[in-house]
Amino acid sequence: MVGSQSTVSAKSHWIIVADEAEAHFFSREGKFGPLLEFSLLQNETAREKLGNLYSDSAGRGFDNQGQGRHAYAKDKSDPKKQSYAVFAKSIAERISASMKDNRISKLVVIAAPRFLGVLRKALEQVNVKADLTIDKEVTGRDAAFIRTLLDEHEKKSSL
Repeated sequence: MVGSQSTVSAKSHWIIVADEAEAHFFSREGKFGPLLEFSLLQNETAREKLGNLYSDSAGRGFDNQGQGRHAYAKDKSDPKKQSYAVFAKSIAERISASMKDNRISKLVVIAAPRFLGVLRKALEQVNVKADLTIDKEVTGRDAAFIRTLLDEHEKKSSL
């Protein structure tokens, strides 16, 4: 996983925009302040072709009795899905550490629907609950688009 980071000094709202390949960390002072992207985490495994993640073929062995030779069973788990869980865990741990340092006043998570469940589970494992979650694919969108989306959800929740 690759990450870049700058620091956010004051206690602020954190907005996490994520999918299985990227997590953008934004901060916002107050309910309707401008968004400042301060960090990016990337999961390079999510961009790999699935065939590149498996080893060649299964190992071979002999039966205990008789002349039989066979391939050992392949692991049935999907390495990409495993990498998504590991990536979600790294996001959750970073958020948890910042909450313990008292740097987050409100947490908003915007995640692609296919990744949101994985991220929610990782957040639960570190005892973090988001104040607002939005299941929408917005990674790659600019801060103005994300701010508009947040403002719409904030207005709906305050009605």
